[in-house]
Amino acid sequence: MRQYILKRLVISVITIWLIATCSFFLLHALPGNPFATQKMMSPEMLNKMMSYYGLDRPLMEQYITFMKNLLHGDFGYSLKYVGKSVNGVIAQTFPVSAQLGLQSYLLSFPVGICLGIVAARKRGRAIDYSLVAFSVLGVSVPVFILASLLQYVFAIRLKWLPVAQWKSFAYTILPTLTLAIGSIAGKTRTMRTLMLEVITEDYVKTAKAKGLSGLQIVWNHQIRNAIIPMIPSLGMEIVSILMGSFVVEQIYAVPGIGAYFVSSVQSLDYTMTLGLTVFFGVFVITANFIIDLIYGLIDPRIRVVK
Repeated sequence: MRQYILKRLVISVITIWLIATCSFFLLHALPGNPFATQKMMSPEMLNKMMSYYGLDRPLMEQYITFMKNLLHGDFGYSLKYVGKSVNGVIAQTFPVSAQLGLQSYLLSFPVGICLGIVAARKRGRAIDYSLVAFSVLGVSVPVFILASLLQYVFAIRLKWLPVAQWKSFAYTILPTLTLAIGSIAGKTRTMRTLMLEVITEDYVKTAKAKGLSGLQIVWNHQIRNAIIPMIPSLGMEIVSILMGSFVVEQIYAVPGIGAYFVSSVQSLDYTMTLGLTVFFGVFVITANFIIDLIYGLIDPRIRVVK
């Protein structure tokens, strides 16, 4: 187990370094500069700004400075938002995005698993066909269309919920549902497939022969074995929720980290874009590292093979 953890840790560190390095050089390879949109700026002022932020230095020197600051956890100051540090922006906005993602996940995981189990248990019946159709639609419909539909129905027509902004729990319901529906649909389809696979396994037939009740067979044998293959996908599930929240945050005017990320890319705000990219990279890799450890503990064969 120690060797397994060490190997995963080394891979994670190398991946973070590759993300930071590739992001740095790809971003600086884009045409233009962060001050190109400021048309009233004179060439002399532009040169002073470039010198002040160190953008006139050789690219390798900028890279070394960036990596040194990164090792100290310092992402620098934004080139667009004067006086705002990237660390401060992350500390202020990420809790909002994390709350939105966490609420969506806490809703989607149990609901998706339960619907998948129901679809598998009622295979070939009307409820199974309905849940399969829901899973296909839920995965296929773009998130911005789903968000607009929910706003129209529940906020404009029924007036049950606010259209946008982020002031109280009521304001979080629609964006949470928007993120959760697609995730519920995906989990329903996956869990249904996995349940149908384990139903025909020999240990299930043996459990039936022993006279175990249907509930015991479903819980102790089918669900526990069907849910194991879903564990590695939890890391990517977190990624998809966070990436999907960028669009949702824009639609619902949620003061999360997504708005800063989108605007920083559009305005070539190097420090903000690099800081947020590396932050998300570290977050995702850490999540996958933890999932790998959990998977290794649950299934010892993984530690032997990998």
